[in-house]
Amino acid sequence: MAYLFTLIGLAVVVLFASLKIVKEYERGVKFTLGKYAGIMGPGLRLVIPVIQSWERVDMRVKAVDVPAQECISKDNVSLKVNAVLYYKVEKAEKAILKVEEFMYAVSQLAQTTMRNIVGEFELDDILQKREVLATKIGQIVDKDTDPWGVDVSKIEIKDIELPGEMKRVISKEAEAEREKRAVIVKAQGEVIASTNMAKAAKTLASGPGALHLRTLQSINDLSSDQSNTVIFAVPLEILRAFEGIAKTGLVKKK
Repeated sequence: MAYLFTLIGLAVVVLFASLKIVKEYERGVKFTLGKYAGIMGPGLRLVIPVIQSWERVDMRVKAVDVPAQECISKDNVSLKVNAVLYYKVEKAEKAILKVEEFMYAVSQLAQTTMRNIVGEFELDDILQKREVLATKIGQIVDKDTDPWGVDVSKIEIKDIELPGEMKRVISKEAEAEREKRAVIVKAQGEVIASTNMAKAAKTLASGPGALHLRTLQSINDLSSDQSNTVIFAVPLEILRAFEGIAKTGLVKKK
């Protein structure tokens, strides 16, 4: 009787040890006597001890930090580039059977690919075309990880670190560019102002009395402030009019 209870107890222990829970976002890769035996979906699964074994694979999207890499651009500028890689396992059996430690392999592949691709671009393109650079790296990594059952969704360039001397050079270049734009804008403004002034002068010259009306308007604007001293300039036409009157004898000389 004791022997029977021992066997029953042993069977219960083996049964509980054989039960495995696979979560919804996981898949189990089962092996029987070392041979691939299939994929275990979510739920309660049976794995016979000693005879069978299994590997748990997380199927969710993972974000992997790609450490800063020492790179040399096409125009021989030394810089550091780091990124973040987003990927997920599409085929659990390939991720286990085709590569050892697929997470480590994906990270290493991303690092080497990033160094190689950065070396194909000049510094200006690296700084201005991050999306193009990231897309090219992502495409290569995605293609190389297909045999592993891994899908790379995207890669983002996080930071580009330049040497201190190069930062100062770029800062001076940006400052010179801003000054150039300011000079161009100022010159364009002066051209527009001179054109408008020429049009205004032409309009005043062609309109009878327009110049006098403009003069009176300016005097009115100045007289609004009592602290201003107004010097009234008599137009030459008025002086000539007085001169004509004097010649006709309408104004008697004393």
